Amino acid sequence: MPMPAAQADPVSTWLDQNASGLISGAINIAIVVVVALVLRAVVGRVIDQLTRRMVSSRERLNRSRVGGRIVHAAETSRGERQRQRARTIASVLKSVSTFVIFGVAFVTVLSQVGIDIAPILASAGVLGLAIGFGAQSLVQDFLSGLFMMVEDQYGVGDVIDAGDAVGTVEAVTLRITKIRDLNGGLWYVRNGEILRVCNMNQDWANAVVELPLDYSVDVDGAKDVIRRSIEEFAQDPEYAAKIVGAPEISGVVAIGNGAVTVRVLVTTQPGEQWALGRALRGHLKGALDRAGIKVAYPVLPVTGAGAAQQG
Repeated sequence: MPMPAAQADPVSTWLDQNASGLISGAINIAIVVVVALVLRAVVGRVIDQLTRRMVSSRERLNRSRVGGRIVHAAETSRGERQRQRARTIASVLKSVSTFVIFGVAFVTVLSQVGIDIAPILASAGVLGLAIGFGAQSLVQDFLSGLFMMVEDQYGVGDVIDAGDAVGTVEAVTLRITKIRDLNGGLWYVRNGEILRVCNMNQDWANAVVELPLDYSVDVDGAKDVIRRSIEEFAQDPEYAAKIVGAPEISGVVAIGNGAVTVRVLVTTQPGEQWALGRALRGHLKGALDRAGIKVAYPVLPVTGAGAAQQG
């Protein structure tokens, strides 16, 4: 029976010789894990604080003053959109920070247990380089989507012009934006391909109405009729809450083809410019008819492709 004891001697000897190293290595590994967990928690809280501050500062900016009145910018839906955007950004930043922190911790633990990490780092560098070359467009889409969300360029429900795609945003992710156009078509646009965007639903908007009056009309008298009409329109309870600033007459903006064009501007809540513009045109049409003011008819050319044919 002395054999087991003889076999146990090398093990116990090795443990006696390496006990201090094992204990210090275990302590170092425990410290690395604890530091990684604490750092991940701290970074998560910092990210949450930054995103909340971003939302609150954006809400204060949305209450900008136009024409002496405050624009609330569809507070309920816009506030929810900003909170959703903040949650998305926070989730992405937390995922990235978790990957980096735990990745560094894992490599550090491997070095503590005696594994050579130089080949691992070299392989990771080569793999990252290969992925970077092979997925440049994907990385570009993700970075563009992240900056778009941080800067709040647009969100779900906004009407935007993104080049060929013009319509209402139905979904926004880090990679693509879905846009529903006026004909009902759904556009899938990669965020990295959006070079410029016009947001028609941010902060405030203008309803622009141009009235082509007959060339013989007295412009000053027509302006008086238009001014009374738009003031009456602005006081209508159905539209007053959607109007930010007092409607104004910009003046004569064009003369030609038998017409004198007068422009009217109304500053509205974001997204209300189209409906208010349609309603205002109908209201002005009635006022012009009652005042006997004629609108212009296009003058046909005497010669050329558009000339009237005479028998």
